[in-house]
Amino acid sequence: MKLKNLLKEKRSKILKRWTDLILDTYPAESALFFRDQKNRFSNPVGHTITQGAEDLFEEILQGIDSDRCSTFLDNIIRVRAIQDFIPSQAVSFIFILKKVLRDEFESEIHDNGLAGELLVIESRIDDLALLSFDIFMKCREKIYELKAMELNNQTYTLLKKAKLIVDLEGQETDPVKGSIDNLNEMR
Repeated sequence: MKLKNLLKEKRSKILKRWTDLILDTYPAESALFFRDQKNRFSNPVGHTITQGAEDLFEEILQGIDSDRCSTFLDNIIRVRAIQDFIPSQAVSFIFILKKVLRDEFESEIHDNGLAGELLVIESRIDDLALLSFDIFMKCREKIYELKAMELNNQTYTLLKKAKLIVDLEGQETDPVKGSIDNLNEMR
């Protein structure tokens, strides 16, 4: 596979461009901080994106292992799920790699007849995008579940303080705990 060799040769340049474009999906000040701050403890988001992009790029070159890719994607998607990204924005970083590859290898693809090989690589990228969307939706579901539980806890606490919750024997009950027990039984 000639394209695979080109991808390996230009790995650093591709990763730099892809990472920069991913970071550009954030507000300007955040993107600047994520790009400039190299300490992984001071900049966990930038580190997660950079490391995740490197790991995903390797998977694209070698062939997609869903379990490994899920781990790499989860690290990035989890961050994007708690931010103000809509689903398409949250997973768009995967498709950005297609643009980077086309821009970088446009002449080689046409001159050397590598369109078929590019389709294989782009198909792997599409698989990652689908996997990303599934992960994003699971993260969002968990966030909404946690928010609903927190609202239930707050409501229960307010009702308890107002002495509006009493069971038949005169002891206070915990409807939130009962709801959690019901959720656990359904799993």
